[in-house]
Amino acid sequence: MKFSSKLIEDAVDVFAQLPSIGKKSALRLVLHMVNRDVTFTKEFAEALQNLRENIKECQHCFSLSDESICNICKDPHRLKNVVCVVESIRDVMAIEDTGQFSGKYHVLGGVISPLEGVGPDQLTVDELISRVEQEGIEELIMAISPTIDGETTIYYLSKKLEGKDVRISTIARGISFGGELEYADGLTLGKSISSRLPYQTNQER
Repeated sequence: MKFSSKLIEDAVDVFAQLPSIGKKSALRLVLHMVNRDVTFTKEFAEALQNLRENIKECQHCFSLSDESICNICKDPHRLKNVVCVVESIRDVMAIEDTGQFSGKYHVLGGVISPLEGVGPDQLTVDELISRVEQEGIEELIMAISPTIDGETTIYYLSKKLEGKDVRISTIARGISFGGELEYADGLTLGKSISSRLPYQTNQER
């Protein structure tokens, strides 16, 4: 792709580093920015810089937050004894959009994936175990994408939690195997949460 402007080329190269953005899409975004008011461009850049410099990881659930403890963890109206275990902040947002869950969350930071070199020590597994032991959590909902790595992660967590007084459930299989949780439509995801199954029962089928 040839450019008449080095400035445009440099901007396209930056935008093209974003996920799912190719050169042509990057060029459309850059030209859109060029055609907008300068004030918009400044606000856009400032918002990104402010995000990168000030975003924090919640010290309790490991989601992203403006402060050291996120709004969901601080909310006194959320159920404290039911925790939804997810891979990432994107899954938290997807579940929140359904309006079907009123408990709290724990973000693992991924799933166990030997092929990708991701082991349990690279996830927030130990922190989850500590929460179960210290917070009186009665149920963990494993809202993890139904992939091979996801199933491996759920199995590993269930073994680590054996003997502890906590019920483990998985989301109902309205989500097809191999699908990513964040891409499920809200209605299906909401029903999968509300129709969750005990993990042991689910394994026996």
